[in-house]
Amino acid sequence: MILNVNNASFSYDGITKQFEEISLSLRQGEVLSLLGRNGTGKSTLIKCILNILRLQGGEVEINGRRVADMRPEEVARQVGYVPQAHQAVFPFSALDFVLMGRAPHISAFSVPGEEDYEKAEEAFERIGITHLREKSISEMSGGESQMVMIARALAQEPSLLILDEPTSHLDIGNQMKTIATIDQLAADGIAILMCTHFPDHAFLISHSAAILNKGRLIAQGRAEDVITKENLREAYGIDICVHYIKEAGRTVCIPMNPCGCRGGGRANTAGTKPHGT
Repeated sequence: MILNVNNASFSYDGITKQFEEISLSLRQGEVLSLLGRNGTGKSTLIKCILNILRLQGGEVEINGRRVADMRPEEVARQVGYVPQAHQAVFPFSALDFVLMGRAPHISAFSVPGEEDYEKAEEAFERIGITHLREKSISEMSGGESQMVMIARALAQEPSLLILDEPTSHLDIGNQMKTIATIDQLAADGIAILMCTHFPDHAFLISHSAAILNKGRLIAQGRAEDVITKENLREAYGIDICVHYIKEAGRTVCIPMNPCGCRGGGRANTAGTKPHGT
């Protein structure tokens, strides 16, 4: 077991619980998608797993060791983290940026050595972005930047990769490229915890899914069992259709039209009936 979260609880003020009684587990090569609305505690849970924030109750174990007993560099050797977004301040080349992922393996006051450069180059090749190695990260598109962020995390040689909304700022093409990359990394044996606002993506690549609502897990298990219209209604407060689309060969989630705007009325005005009428 790569990741064990056991009965975890956290509060910023010691009174109001941001989340409580959270238990998750993740094996090698598995993808677990964590769903939930904004502010429900997903990113805070990630920070607790990384030991950036200390739990008020419960514990987190990575590869059998309590995270609370590990030094930051030890956690970084085990866990690669890709945050929601990265704003480039300095015009580092992609190669220099990915080399930063080797920091947990480099002693203080040392510089990257031959092995570190080799691991960085391997990360570029693994993601398929070798052509970006000399490009400035300040000049990259959102999709390019996201791939470089994943490459930097891979350069750490992690057994666990945590992705916080990895597709939230990407166009649909780059979303699918990112999802395909995550799927391949899992196939290579990396355990992946992915926070996402797209239930569809959980259907595409997840072995399991969990829904966090008001600081508690309301459902956990196979994506097909967890991502239902009833659970999504409870989590997001809106009606969402969950249907298998034969032409796409997969299940999709479609929010119901809450106001009727741009709905079938316009098609009727043009003399065309909405589908199914």
